Amino acid sequence: MSRYYAIFKDIKKLGQLSTQTIPDMNLERTPPGQTQGQEEGLMKKIRIAIVGVGNCASSLIQGIRYYESEGANTAIGLMHPKIGPYTASDVEVAAAFDVDARKVGKDLSEAIFSQPNCCMNIMSDCPPTGVIVQMGAPLDGISSHMRDYSGAETFVLSGEKELERKEIVSILKESKSEIMLNYLPVGSELATAFYVECALEARLGVINNIPVFVASNEKWVNRFKDAGLPLIGDDIKSQLGATIVHRVLAHLLSNRGVKIDNTYQLNVGGNTDFLNMLNRDRLKSKKISKTEAVQAVITNRLPDAQIHVGPSDYVPWLKDNKICFVRIDGRIFGNVPINLELRLSVEDSPNSAGVVIDAIRCCKLAMERGVSGVLEGPSAYFMKKPRTQFSDDQAFDLTEAFISSHS
Repeated sequence: MSRYYAIFKDIKKLGQLSTQTIPDMNLERTPPGQTQGQEEGLMKKIRIAIVGVGNCASSLIQGIRYYESEGANTAIGLMHPKIGPYTASDVEVAAAFDVDARKVGKDLSEAIFSQPNCCMNIMSDCPPTGVIVQMGAPLDGISSHMRDYSGAETFVLSGEKELERKEIVSILKESKSEIMLNYLPVGSELATAFYVECALEARLGVINNIPVFVASNEKWVNRFKDAGLPLIGDDIKSQLGATIVHRVLAHLLSNRGVKIDNTYQLNVGGNTDFLNMLNRDRLKSKKISKTEAVQAVITNRLPDAQIHVGPSDYVPWLKDNKICFVRIDGRIFGNVPINLELRLSVEDSPNSAGVVIDAIRCCKLAMERGVSGVLEGPSAYFMKKPRTQFSDDQAFDLTEAFISSHS
């Protein structure tokens, strides 16, 4: 355990963490029986399986190709140019699943540009990958109202036979996938459970990018721990999006002695994520995730009636552009009122892809070093609803410590 305490001794010098705030990070040594020579010979590529070939998956795959073409040392837009020995271009897709007829059966390089995907193109095209998008299991991944829209927004269920669990597990194993990325639509409770079960059976680590609670659910955490597999989640926090900006501002005001009375975060966009969330029944977990992310950094939690955080409406012509409005009302010295308002416009899907690239590489390091269960630091830094919430500074330090200790 000496290495564990050496890492956090340096962090304590920053005055931002105490030993009481440090979770059990499962900082284990190289798995028994693995020699230094074997470590140096570890497979360079990180093979991922993607569930849901939507805008977020499209931006991720285009980004991998972009950083490959720009060179390994390109740092623009990356929080970590390298994590351990891995650059962004060391990630490759080994398997992909969807249920839309416009994507199933196509090479992944074609499917990511198929409707209803509408994200900004990072690359004008991508070379064929040899990975064919497989028909998955729809379950509750499709909201009924999605069929009521015309044009690109209309959902078109593939007529191909739905794959059973054993078939998906077989594909994951045969493709030599190591990590599964969950990009299902918000509200896909049953579908998420189905694919997470497949990942456990095929022995894959999981990165849960959506607000269905897996890494913050003790049942799943214990199962991954028992299986010796890493887990990161829940609900991806964009590189510079509404949630991280709202958190930083709320934390700043709280630290400066401002009594926060009310706050809201309103988001509108035109991609299928916003269209899907017009069904308010599917929005429940998203609101919990986004609200808790802000509440966690306010010194005195606000009553439910005084905080509103969540997607507000679907505006088709905005496409993948998300516009966020944040307002915070509070009181400063002498009970004098203060009001802050902010407008943020971002391309939604590329904004999450850079964070996922880091999560993938952290998950790979954990698999190489035999670290299992939820990765507390990376989950807190990369996700809105981790099992344990920390301030963003603390989450950053925990993630840097994780990377340092396992590199």
